[in-house]
Amino acid sequence: MASTSPPVGQAPAQRVPFGMRLQQFWRRVTEGLEISQLWSQFESETKASYRLYSKDVQAKTPEGLTHGGRHLHVVREFFWAVLDKLSPARRVLLLAALILMVIPQGGVTHNDKVYAVEFNFHFWAALLLFVLLMLEIADRVVMKRDLQIAREIQTWLLPGAPPQIPGMRIAYATRPANTVAGDYYDVFPRPGKTRDEDRIVFAVADVAGKSIPAAILMATFQASLKTLSTAQVALPELVANMNRYACSNSQGGLRFTTAFLAEYDPARRVFTYINAGHNNPILRRSNGLIERLDVGGLPLGIQLEATYESASVALAPGDWLVIFTDGVVEAVNAGDEEFGEPRLLNVIQAGAATEPADLLQRLMAELDLFVGSTPQHDDVTCMLLKAGA
Repeated sequence: MASTSPPVGQAPAQRVPFGMRLQQFWRRVTEGLEISQLWSQFESETKASYRLYSKDVQAKTPEGLTHGGRHLHVVREFFWAVLDKLSPARRVLLLAALILMVIPQGGVTHNDKVYAVEFNFHFWAALLLFVLLMLEIADRVVMKRDLQIAREIQTWLLPGAPPQIPGMRIAYATRPANTVAGDYYDVFPRPGKTRDEDRIVFAVADVAGKSIPAAILMATFQASLKTLSTAQVALPELVANMNRYACSNSQGGLRFTTAFLAEYDPARRVFTYINAGHNNPILRRSNGLIERLDVGGLPLGIQLEATYESASVALAPGDWLVIFTDGVVEAVNAGDEEFGEPRLLNVIQAGAATEPADLLQRLMAELDLFVGSTPQHDDVTCMLLKAGA
């Protein structure tokens, strides 16, 4: 009889208890998330899906329906909102599965003492739904991979560590509402004709819309800004040139871009800026007074021959400049209440004695605490500048 003992020098294989295997399986499925975290994720995804479908339903719901008629109409339109998002072949699969689900179990039976045949329609319905699920998951995996590549490319377009600028300390951060964002920020040198004319360009922009269309336009904004900045022209002419370029890609003004563009002269400690329809940046003086940088013109991409006016402000030691996109102040909590500029100002005032990186971390923490698990509809971008001695 052959021996079942392990070879000499080899430890016997240990049988993993069923309970441990079950725990390993659960950790793999949940990626280590707690039940509360799983529920928050499910709740967030459910709300996002409901908004996706409800937009179509609300757009097609006429006024004047009775209570019962309205409910029937909403159910019908919700069904079509789901169906329209599938390919024709997958619509047929879904309809076939739904039909099989309502057929009474047992189906057709034949019994003449020789054989009996029974059809379990519910089993075939579940099988069709499983096939449909596999097809949708495959699409999602491919799309997720493509979005991840797009996010990596977008990350390359944004600056890394803040540059070292004499007399200036900087911090910035961005959070996309989706995998990719329509917000853009940058800090880069703009050489002049002589060394005395060298400037530092500061840019924060927000493309209308979100996700992939906004991300593509964000990339074109970045490319046009870097290219047009090489020309030896004043800031108003630079922004006017960018506006003309944006108008050629804005679908008649539907895909416009709000932007705050500025040049900083380190020698004179002067900011020359143009606000193209963007949220007014907050300039907090060292004595606590608040100023708003609101001089400029229309958002880029709306009017081809729009003109832009520039303004200048001098920065003294201890002054703060806070540039942000509307995703910061329009972030909402579970009660649909916006974070708002008053809360932003409170955070700035409370952290005025800190460094930009610390204040930015504090601002993001306050924002997270305010919104909780509520999904956000817009990208969040913030740039903080503090003038030093």
